[in-house]
Amino acid sequence: MSATAFALALGAAFLHALWNLLLAREEDPEPATAIAICASVVVFAPVAVAVGDVDSRVWPYLVATSALQLTYFALLASAYRYAELSFVYPVARGLAPVLVLLVGVVVLGAGASAAQAIGVCAVGLGVLLVRGIGGERDVTGGALALAIAATIAGYTLVDKQGIEHAAAIPYLELVLLPVAVVGVLSYVLAGQRERLRAEFGPATVGASLGVFGAYALVLAALALAPAAAVAAVRESSILFAVVLGALVLREPVGRTRVAGAALVVVGVALVALS
Repeated sequence: MSATAFALALGAAFLHALWNLLLAREEDPEPATAIAICASVVVFAPVAVAVGDVDSRVWPYLVATSALQLTYFALLASAYRYAELSFVYPVARGLAPVLVLLVGVVVLGAGASAAQAIGVCAVGLGVLLVRGIGGERDVTGGALALAIAATIAGYTLVDKQGIEHAAAIPYLELVLLPVAVVGVLSYVLAGQRERLRAEFGPATVGASLGVFGAYALVLAALALAPAAAVAAVRESSILFAVVLGALVLREPVGRTRVAGAALVVVGVALVALS
């Protein structure tokens, strides 16, 4: 993996953690998320139109992944209302590739290496450490993080097939367009436009740029390095999220949670690289 590819993947990881931070710190994260997705669709529409290259066979995948993405963003916004970024992010992002691997093994009949098995165990232990051993359990936050992981795994499996029928940026634009429309209309039709107006600002616009920017950097890295290596570096976003949660949001991040997040990163790397 070249230094350039590594830097691009690392930049994507940081941007992904950053836009999650920007949404997590908002007082009303649900409408903030709707505004961020809408803004990202508007800003990157000219790029998507210029690139073009969408095959008609992509539409079933777009419908499926848009529904999953809508669920993902709704769950993510709810999770950040009830739980900490440094808890939700590592659990959700860490368990997602493990679920993808398990579906491949159990449903699709794919094999799994010893390193991948070790990686799954490492992720499991890391999640336990992030959650905390002893003390009060965040049942709501844990359930939401698990549900988010499941939706990430779902749209990952769909996108793996769908992206074969469209260029990446137009594909993402078409995926997020119905998510943005449904997200904004749900507040307009409910007579809650003020909630949307209150959350429109630098943070939500910054988050919208982060959503697409992180993906663009991943695409650039994939052009220079193998997908497994890029995916492994990309998951360093888990550590970025934990650190940002501690420094910016002042979340009570102790050594156990940091160690757990690091273990999740190592486990995901083993799953991705094996």
